[in-house]
Amino acid sequence: MRIGELARRTGTSARALRHYEQAGLIGSERAANGYRVYEEGVVVRVANIRHLLDAGLTLDDVAAFRSCLDGDLPSVRPSARGLEIARERLAVLDARIAAQTAARDRLAATLAARLDGDATTPRMS
Repeated sequence: MRIGELARRTGTSARALRHYEQAGLIGSERAANGYRVYEEGVVVRVANIRHLLDAGLTLDDVAAFRSCLDGDLPSVRPSARGLEIARERLAVLDARIAAQTAARDRLAATLAARLDGDATTPRMS
């Protein structure tokens, strides 16, 4: 299949597919006219790449999961490096969530204090 069809079937832009190819995560052959031609199995591989990217991994991280990309991703045990990367990304996400929660709590407290102050302050119209 050509890149446009692969993009349509995977919900991925042709630009992203070229980026995945440049990163060595997918491969194609060149037709006589120079167009990229992909095998059917690349659809699953792209879906798995997208799943890992959506989970917070980078393209460099995804490379550690190459051995898992062609099948049912959740059922295949990743490499030791893949598990290490997943744990590192989870720690980063947990830290971001904690920081965002703290910021939200400060904003909520500030807003609550401001609203409480408004209730006792006469309004000028």
